[in-house]
Amino acid sequence: MTTALTLSGSIRQGSHNLKLQAHLGRQLEAAGVSVNAINLGDFNLPIFNEDLEADAVPQGAVALAELWRSHDIVFIATPEYNGGLPPLLVNAITWVSRQRPSPFRHAVFGIGGVSSGKYGTIWSLSHLRESLTKVGALVVPTLLGIGPAEEAFDAQQNFVEPAIVRKVDQMVHELTHFSRG
Repeated sequence: MTTALTLSGSIRQGSHNLKLQAHLGRQLEAAGVSVNAINLGDFNLPIFNEDLEADAVPQGAVALAELWRSHDIVFIATPEYNGGLPPLLVNAITWVSRQRPSPFRHAVFGIGGVSSGKYGTIWSLSHLRESLTKVGALVVPTLLGIGPAEEAFDAQQNFVEPAIVRKVDQMVHELTHFSRG
């Protein structure tokens, strides 16, 4: 069975990106994928510093890298902070990128984000795609840049706008049909 790992660059209670993570997880499950939703706050990852590697790589980095290696799909939902990625996500990707063998060369990656602005995290998603690609990840073409957040979800945490529903469906299709070969 195909497996997916989902995570969010925001761990704030009520985060719209946690809602996106959960929604995409439900859509992947409906497509027959076994989904493992994780919270980056559960991994003890100090601020990256190469000096820390000399003594011991944090166990949280080793565990997170192994999760990325052991799933066929990785979906990352991320907010946008000042036009870029949140520190939590940057730190996690940095620690994971230092692990060997590369945790980025097995899974197919999907990226999306929800923000209060009308551009819907498009700048942070651009940074994220570039960063993931540089470390060897295969990122599907569809981007889920969703905004404004306050108007995006209904009471059941489903998307209101038909165009977003179609983009989610397209991403699920790409994540379940693209392959690393």
